[in-house]
Amino acid sequence: MLLPVAVSVLVGALAQRITGMGFALIAAPALVILLGPFDGVVLVNLCAVLSSLLILPRVWRHIDWQRFGWLVVPALVGTAVGALVAARLPGPVLQLGVGVLVVVALTVSLAVTRTDHVATGPFPAIVAGAASGFMNASAGVGGPALSVYAVATRWPQAGFAATAQPYFVVIGAASLVGKLGATGWALPELEPGAWPLVIGALLVGLGLGELLHRRIPHHVARLAVIVIAYAGGVAAMIDGALQLWG
Repeated sequence: MLLPVAVSVLVGALAQRITGMGFALIAAPALVILLGPFDGVVLVNLCAVLSSLLILPRVWRHIDWQRFGWLVVPALVGTAVGALVAARLPGPVLQLGVGVLVVVALTVSLAVTRTDHVATGPFPAIVAGAASGFMNASAGVGGPALSVYAVATRWPQAGFAATAQPYFVVIGAASLVGKLGATGWALPELEPGAWPLVIGALLVGLGLGELLHRRIPHHVARLAVIVIAYAGGVAAMIDGALQLWG
């Protein structure tokens, strides 16, 4: 079982370094199946925060701190609201609803890019941050809302990928603290020797991403972000629907 866990972490870290997001969307489904819903999600959160922290020094000069501020403060509020809603509504209903919202919002944003209109000012960032935090806490898909914002504002890929790292560190840590605190700080029960393998896979994935991201054009990376965001929305829809109908 350790090999598929390591492969999932490696591929997620690779996507995170190249596109700026995607670790949870790629790694979470496999890790939840392999380790169970609690251990899988906690391991995803741990690795996602660690990968963003390791990427941070490499992209520091490209971070747009003003946008980061407009995004992260409402995201923390959205995280708190999402946690409350998640405690009161069935998980499948939340996942289905969030998935539909992500797909619709991203489709609208792509349609907007074909016009001359560009979203500007702090209001779109506030909405995107709040939506991202809410989705992250309620359904585990915080990245797609950022993609919608990036597409709607024509945010250059380098700035988006860089600014996403401190953002994911903050909301990932907040989510992790909330989950661990609610369970008495119980860490995932992995097999002996699993932690070094997981950390090694994470480092290898980031290293490969470091080598490849310079060779991948920005428009290709942006396309990958959009594809990952769509995949996250569709996955949330399908998983929610299957749970409701199952």
